[in-house]
Amino acid sequence: MLKLATEQDFKEFWPVFQSIVAAQETYAFDPEMRFEDGYSLWCVSPIKTFVFEGEDGSILGSYYIKANAMGPSNHICNCGYMVSENARGQGLARKMCEHSQNIALELGFEAMQFNSVVSTNEVAVKLWQKMGFEIIGTIPKAYRHKRLGYVDSYVMHKPLAR
Repeated sequence: MLKLATEQDFKEFWPVFQSIVAAQETYAFDPEMRFEDGYSLWCVSPIKTFVFEGEDGSILGSYYIKANAMGPSNHICNCGYMVSENARGQGLARKMCEHSQNIALELGFEAMQFNSVVSTNEVAVKLWQKMGFEIIGTIPKAYRHKRLGYVDSYVMHKPLAR
């Protein structure tokens, strides 16, 4: 079940958030980030943040939605998604992305853009493409992958249906 995130929800999700960031494979966040900074980045700065709550009440995933830019470019939104390792492969990212597109439309956004999808994150790239996102640009060597060194990142975009 998707619901608006509370600070308590993020506290429960923090170990997952921290492990994903520390892995340095998908997010360009400081791997030494403290809880307060993570909470501010993921839950305070965005317009809305949601969590995916399992049947047992555990937090299995989370996403945020925010404007990708200000002023004349504020009609395009940006989202970030995280799924706990033990819940991967169950369609949570797809459900969160579908939900985020509906929320984006409710908020008046006309398109969604992912600014830096790490090219080696093949599962995410394929999922986003299946969901109608196109790679509109490649940023060479934009990400220092912990195991692979410098890898490309993609800019992915999708117009939202009205």
